Amino acid sequence: MMATRPLSTHAPDSVIAWTATGAVTTAQYCADVMRLATQLATQAVTAPAAAGQPPQRFGVLNTCQDRYGFMVGLGAALVQGAVTLMPANLTPVVLRQLAQSHGTLLNLHDGHARAEGVPGLHVAPVARQGDAAPMPHIPANQLAVVAFTSGSTGTPTAHAKHWGALCLNGANEAARLNAAGRAIVATVPAQHMYGFESSVLMTLHGGASLWHGRPFYPADIAAALASVPRPRMLVTTPFHLSNFIASELTPPPCDLLLCATAPLHEALAERGEALFGAPLFEIYGCTESGQIASRRLRHDAAWQLLPGVEMHVETSAEAQNHALTGPGMADEPGSAWVHGGHVEGRVALSDRIQPLPDGRFLLRGRHADMVNIAGKRASLASLSAQLRAIPGVTDGCFLLPESPADPANPAGVTRLAALVVAPGLNSAQVRHALRQAIDPVFLPRPLVFVNALPRNATGKLVLADLQRLLPPVRRNQRQTG
Repeated sequence: MMATRPLSTHAPDSVIAWTATGAVTTAQYCADVMRLATQLATQAVTAPAAAGQPPQRFGVLNTCQDRYGFMVGLGAALVQGAVTLMPANLTPVVLRQLAQSHGTLLNLHDGHARAEGVPGLHVAPVARQGDAAPMPHIPANQLAVVAFTSGSTGTPTAHAKHWGALCLNGANEAARLNAAGRAIVATVPAQHMYGFESSVLMTLHGGASLWHGRPFYPADIAAALASVPRPRMLVTTPFHLSNFIASELTPPPCDLLLCATAPLHEALAERGEALFGAPLFEIYGCTESGQIASRRLRHDAAWQLLPGVEMHVETSAEAQNHALTGPGMADEPGSAWVHGGHVEGRVALSDRIQPLPDGRFLLRGRHADMVNIAGKRASLASLSAQLRAIPGVTDGCFLLPESPADPANPAGVTRLAALVVAPGLNSAQVRHALRQAIDPVFLPRPLVFVNALPRNATGKLVLADLQRLLPPVRRNQRQTG
């Protein structure tokens, strides 16, 4: 008999979500799922297919901004055997690319983000009092979602996830964070892998409940937290957390903070815990593997793998052997792979890993993030953290220009660039502060002042967007060479 997993491990009468009209029980959620699944079945019959070809298995592009609506759409797609596509962002360009590169698609939406040229179905969960439906069970080996990388360093790539592994994923994270019974407010989109795992999966298979919205501004985050009962949990990013602290608002009492998507500075972790009165944990992972480890930075800089996940870190000898047997077969020492637990297959990580004797590990920067200038090495993430730590700097990042050649630099020595948001500072002040913190060979040239960095909904920066801000200088920018 084929193994199956329930859509959720919640009891029928337990609260699974909090919406504008109040609490939603699991039985009500299942009723909403089955109603939408019936509509999906009708849509699937009329889905276009190539002339002379059998009907295609349709996919679902779930662009619902309402997190409960997204979760209903996910459940309905699973019931109908449809794969849910999860782009890292919902910009028109990304949605158009998906529509062009995939076959038969149906866009589940709630009116706020539509995929142009793709047949749509409006998701409007009702969760009426007294509604109930039995819990659907889904084959564990069913392809459930295809998640896309953010494209922060190149073209987004697709990664398939199966239902059984996703169930284990949510359960493992919830067990590590003791999330059962907590109400989750998340600032991260449900379509993003971190937001999906740490709100939707921890709700469906970790015993938590989720708030339906996605607050962005500090006042909205505070209001969302106040609208759900304790114990409550804020799932956010360093970008959103930093903005909240800068707003000087006093948040409602919180019981747990969770951060991911970017390196967290220890000072920000300390201020976050003090302001919210709650422990702050971080999740480490990537779209390819899903989440694989956690830590609480204020207590320990080392990461601990989630249950069942195993890691292999390449030794210097192994790296040397690979280098001798052929180019491109392995990265430099520190290359690592993970497998086991909810990780599907054997996944290579992009980060330099330093293993510790007790099985934990430290992150030493991304392989693609490392730069070597005049024989000295540094991580762009580390340099960016030093830039953002300067008093008066509200945001900033280092990057390697696409064309580092400089007429004034005939030797061809690589020069880094930096973008900075610092309304009250000038270039001399920023450069002086950087000289106190980093080696002079890494001082940026150019240093470009901008009004804001082009961060996406998860607070990430896409390299192509950053490159467009470099010289020639555009209006409202100041530059020094």
